[in-house]
Amino acid sequence: MTTQYDISPRLRLGTRESPLAMAQAREARARLCAAHGWEEAAIELVPVVASGDRIQDRPLAEIGGKALWTKELDAWLAEGRIDAAVHSMKDVETIRPDSLVIASILPRADVRDVLVGAASISQLPPGARIGTSAPRRAAQLLNARPDCSVVMFRGNVATRLARLAAGEADATLLAAAGLERLGQHGTGTPLAAEEWLPAPAQGAIGIECNAADQSTRALLAAVDHAPSRARVMAERAVLEALGGNCHSPVAILTEMQGGEISARVVLFSPDGAERAEMSARFSAGDLDGPHRLAAELLRSATPGISAHFSGSPVQRQ
Repeated sequence: MTTQYDISPRLRLGTRESPLAMAQAREARARLCAAHGWEEAAIELVPVVASGDRIQDRPLAEIGGKALWTKELDAWLAEGRIDAAVHSMKDVETIRPDSLVIASILPRADVRDVLVGAASISQLPPGARIGTSAPRRAAQLLNARPDCSVVMFRGNVATRLARLAAGEADATLLAAAGLERLGQHGTGTPLAAEEWLPAPAQGAIGIECNAADQSTRALLAAVDHAPSRARVMAERAVLEALGGNCHSPVAILTEMQGGEISARVVLFSPDGAERAEMSARFSAGDLDGPHRLAAELLRSATPGISAHFSGSPVQRQ
């Protein structure tokens, strides 16, 4: 007897091996199976230990940047060992190989950060030590609370929470979406996105495949969420035009309003002492608007901020 699984295409989804990455891959699998009427076994999850997961004693910017999250999966796609790769979009470089395409963006989750260890930024004790390795979080914290200090925290969610519990810091910041996907509801205090701006593409899961693989692209397109894609690609376009890297403290908040995206972008100096902000509206799918916003913001920024952004020429995917 022929079963539904026998006649369904088989997809091999590559993913990092961390608990959060695996949870995201399972979400991608569930959405694809629901969209195509497949059994779960029709999609194989293929984990890899990424370089960024192996090296946790130094800031990401010192050891190769965001490419450390993607290079193993990129190689597996090129070798045909997997059909597609599941990524946390905030960890994906803005300029990707021409041979690859982000075929799907899943419905975006909560974009907010969560503060663990205090009820709010204002209620952190004087001189509090905040554990984070993210330049955006560090600069935004020091801008709001210059009396505080930053302790380098890297590792997965469990590792960072364990370090906090061990007293290595007084508080830490985590992504609400990550906690939600790990089932850790109620951990910490979510910070209002309008006051504490998130990272570009935070809360978004993307699925990437070989650009020439039309059959896989068509399968992945079934779970592409247009509003999430429009916002994520606009945020990535801003970041690309800024020439931001892992050292660049940048925060972006976008919202869909009808067919338009409103974007608010804030740049900081790494020590949080300087801040530049600008807002704009543009049509969904228009990448020129985000590029113009980035250029205008860089022109208005102080040297203490602009020195950390290269304003590289835009190279669209």
